[in-house]
Amino acid sequence: MSAIFSPPPAALPTDKELVLKVIPMPADCNANGDIFGGWVMAQVDLAGSVLPARYVQGRMATVAVNEFIFKQPVRVGDILSFCSAITRVGNTSITVEVEVYAERFAEQGRYVKVTEARLTYVAIDEQGRPRAVSKLTQPAPAAAADE
Repeated sequence: MSAIFSPPPAALPTDKELVLKVIPMPADCNANGDIFGGWVMAQVDLAGSVLPARYVQGRMATVAVNEFIFKQPVRVGDILSFCSAITRVGNTSITVEVEVYAERFAEQGRYVKVTEARLTYVAIDEQGRPRAVSKLTQPAPAAAADE
């Protein structure tokens, strides 16, 4: 008889920014009843593009999925938190790490790391050709409106 592996709970990382939260639904399942890996990959691509968009200030495209690791299954009803950080800014490209944490439906407030990935985006012009990315420091988030 084999024991069911239960990963230790984790906390959301403090060195990455929370860029997306989403709840997968039954239509996102594979034949095993878990969330389809392609759906998770699409969400990671969206989450990964948030921080580079602050530098690029225009069109960009995903040019590489450098690494993608599924650590635990994602289930219907999990609350997924996508946290990312820019790891490299090149002449035309930006590389981002994305970590995905699940709050299981019945155990909210406890996080389990389910996926980690590294993606590269390239800034493109109107003709789809690579263009320069600003080497300046990351833009500050927009200030909150006065209440």
